[in-house]
Amino acid sequence: MALPIRQIVRNLFKPNFTSTTRRFAEATTCVKKPAEDPCKHNRHKGLVFGLYTNPEDVYDPGKLTPTGERYDSMVCHRLYELIKYTGPPAKKGEVRVFYNVDDEFSMVAVVGMGPECQGYDVFEQMDEGKEAIRIAASTGCKALQKMSVRRVYIESFGHAESAAEGAALGVWLYQEKKMKKHQVLIPQLELYDDCDWTGWQIGLQKAAAQNLSRQLMDTPANLMTPTSFAQNAVEVLCKSGVNVEVKVRGWAETQKMYAFLAVAQGSCEPPIFLELSYYGASRDERPVVLIGKGITYNSGGLCIKPCNKQRFMRGDMGGAACVLAACRAVAGLQLPINVRALIPLCENMPGCAAMRPGDIVKAMNGKSIKIESTDTAGRLCLADALVYAQNFWPRFIVDVGTMTNDMKHSLGASASGVFSNSEALWEYMLAASMHTGDRVWRFPLWDHFTKLVSNHHAVDVKTFGKGGAPRCGEACKVAAFLNEFVPCGDWLHLDTYGVMLSNGTDFPYLRQGMSGRPTRTLVEFLSQLVCHRE
Repeated sequence: MALPIRQIVRNLFKPNFTSTTRRFAEATTCVKKPAEDPCKHNRHKGLVFGLYTNPEDVYDPGKLTPTGERYDSMVCHRLYELIKYTGPPAKKGEVRVFYNVDDEFSMVAVVGMGPECQGYDVFEQMDEGKEAIRIAASTGCKALQKMSVRRVYIESFGHAESAAEGAALGVWLYQEKKMKKHQVLIPQLELYDDCDWTGWQIGLQKAAAQNLSRQLMDTPANLMTPTSFAQNAVEVLCKSGVNVEVKVRGWAETQKMYAFLAVAQGSCEPPIFLELSYYGASRDERPVVLIGKGITYNSGGLCIKPCNKQRFMRGDMGGAACVLAACRAVAGLQLPINVRALIPLCENMPGCAAMRPGDIVKAMNGKSIKIESTDTAGRLCLADALVYAQNFWPRFIVDVGTMTNDMKHSLGASASGVFSNSEALWEYMLAASMHTGDRVWRFPLWDHFTKLVSNHHAVDVKTFGKGGAPRCGEACKVAAFLNEFVPCGDWLHLDTYGVMLSNGTDFPYLRQGMSGRPTRTLVEFLSQLVCHRE
């Protein structure tokens, strides 16, 4: 049958779409790849490595730590190539962040650590290697924290305990009162490619203790009153196995703690005396007694402080915070030691019933004290607590407090001042500070200063005493004053006023704000006592 002419012409000029369409479809259609494993690629995971560099050699390309070298081999040396492309290697404390190095970690931070062979420096009285590890771990973690990384894996850098301390201290900041949506994310910290799990956990416990101390110190005074401090102590310590006894004004009056009560009488906030007890050894064993100065706000009383000083007086209970945090760390580490902690809590305010310059009060041991300035409240609180400590027949006593501005002028933020009547206790504290990087420095406890505060015809002890202007040698005179109330036995006094605040640069693993020092040194001090005894 013949086709119509229209159909013949249509078929003649009809293009052949078959092969053309197929080729166009193949070229334009996206080929579906097999679905990736969601567990393999995690954009919320980061990794921190160290890089050793020689500061004296400008052409030194740097050397990755052994863990970093293993990772670099795993990614076909891509990490080291990226490090070379970024120019000169990172100096000590500097960080380089690299992205998409492998599928498992979205970001890798490489931190400069300085020379490879660092150790104890006799002149600095510090283990420089461990301090470099803390700085590297904190700097790397903070760099990844800025990128909202949820989980950070940190290598041990050769010492897992120091790495854990630096990382946990570095990522913490006080932000409880900020709106939840504006708070900085605190990442979860994990140990990478190392089997020293015990050292890592010890470091986390010490860092957590110092962070607790920082939190208590940074809480404003209207929220951290003696009552709220006691409530926090009960909430935190009872979960850890530490017994907390809260004693009120009536109890202090029955104990004749009139020096302590004199400080509190100018404030409407009632004074509280906390007694903490931890039994890690036999109950027959004599306890170590820790005493923390707990003035939750120190305005100076009637001899009021300047406004610039009052801004930071929320941290005047740093000694109490340090002691409370140390007790929790001792319980968390399950140290085989008995600890009894005493914390007198009150406010020093210029109320209508406040103590006055020239007042004379009696301490618990019957000694009369002339109050030459109401700004000397801390030593009055500690005096009664030291006398009360004799009830427990202690192995020794350690008291901690932010006492004098002299300590800030002499040492700055470099170290805490130490006074002791025991050479052995001082050696233990010095060794502990070398290990933690939170140093201490010993000051004299000479009879010269004792005569200045105690040889007076009208009273047994004065808060300032003789010796030129009232503030001359004040730190040493405070120690001599407290020594008048120490029961027989070994005693160590820590003046931490100089280390109360952190500017965020002297120690890169401590952000700006209250420092919580020397909590880790105190925990390490107690740990070394246990190890020596065993």
